[in-house]
Amino acid sequence: MARKAKTEGADSAENAGRLKQIALTYKMTRRTDSKIGLVIAGVGIATFGVLLGIGFAIGHPVYLGILGFVLAVLAMAIVFGRRAERAAFGQMEGQPGAAAAVLDRIGRGWTTTPAVAMNRSQDVVHRAVGKAGIVLVAEGNPNRVKGLLASEKKKMARIVVDVPVHDIIVGNGEGQVPLKKVRTKMLKLPRVLTGPQVTTTNDRLRAMGDLMSNMPLPKGPMPKGMRMPRGGKMR
Repeated sequence: MARKAKTEGADSAENAGRLKQIALTYKMTRRTDSKIGLVIAGVGIATFGVLLGIGFAIGHPVYLGILGFVLAVLAMAIVFGRRAERAAFGQMEGQPGAAAAVLDRIGRGWTTTPAVAMNRSQDVVHRAVGKAGIVLVAEGNPNRVKGLLASEKKKMARIVVDVPVHDIIVGNGEGQVPLKKVRTKMLKLPRVLTGPQVTTTNDRLRAMGDLMSNMPLPKGPMPKGMRMPRGGKMR
């Protein structure tokens, strides 16, 4: 009985934590998307209403009403998730380190390393390794980050062979990828490596080291006032 009560208490605490997280996400999203409440409610009511109407038309309002309620909740959750993600990208866009926050959420199958190269102007290159190969994601001044990308590729060429290297420059200009589309762009890359090859590539890159390996790096966007130490080496 004591064990059962303890388990139920843990479940209740977990559920309360999820509800609190959802509430915080909603408040954050509403700051930039004031219509989110109306949109979610509209989606839920429309979905439920359509299914319920079909139920009355075919003589099974109870069954279709239950199905409509379930689908309405699902549709509301999907719409809420997408608009919340869009709002989060909108708040992060333009901040140093925003791309690192996106890579941190890319999902399973990818190993990401933030800030493998950086200069004093806070132009940064992040690295992700997956079955698509190596992806270097740069953010900052387009002209300056090209030099950082070239230097990083040259260094990696001595360590990894026959592994495709892709580069992405985050931005809204020509030849750049908007922050909100970085994840989609990476997931669409062709998968050419096996699991063991990905592991081997990661091991070699870790042995190579990176600029920030000995420096604590906060998750998410970097503070705008952060500067490189005077004695630090730049790539």
